[in-house]
Amino acid sequence: MSILPQETQQGYTPPSVRQFGVFLDNKVGKLLDLLQKCGDQSGLNLAALSILDSSDHAVVRLIFNNADAARVVLRANQFTFSEVDLLVVELPEGKSLTNLCLHLLGAELNIRFAYPVMLRRQDAPTVAIAVDDLTLAGQILLRKGFRLLGEEDLS
Repeated sequence: MSILPQETQQGYTPPSVRQFGVFLDNKVGKLLDLLQKCGDQSGLNLAALSILDSSDHAVVRLIFNNADAARVVLRANQFTFSEVDLLVVELPEGKSLTNLCLHLLGAELNIRFAYPVMLRRQDAPTVAIAVDDLTLAGQILLRKGFRLLGEEDLS
């Protein structure tokens, strides 16, 4: 399913996905507990995972195929979390992460963080990126031949 740019009164809005940053105590079994509670929800699938670790806590970045259902599960299980919108970019043949970075650098856009998505569509790697300006980054990447994925593409 291809995502077409959505027009609003303000202009283009790129497809984006919601990332949850879950704060966990850095103790054995906490990650497993989080994953099991999210996995118990029917129809909720994990699409991406990144872990930032420190001595006393960890921040687990998660992208699901259904942000609303994930939010309900996280709240019901009293996890402390934050939310942020990201771009999920497919890297088709002939396009690389280096190309992506060069195009965004040309527009002086900062990539705050990036990590791979566990889903591969049509044998193309996929990456989640947090940027300073989602709209501008989305416009640039679409014009340069990258495919942006929305939540409905993560099933």
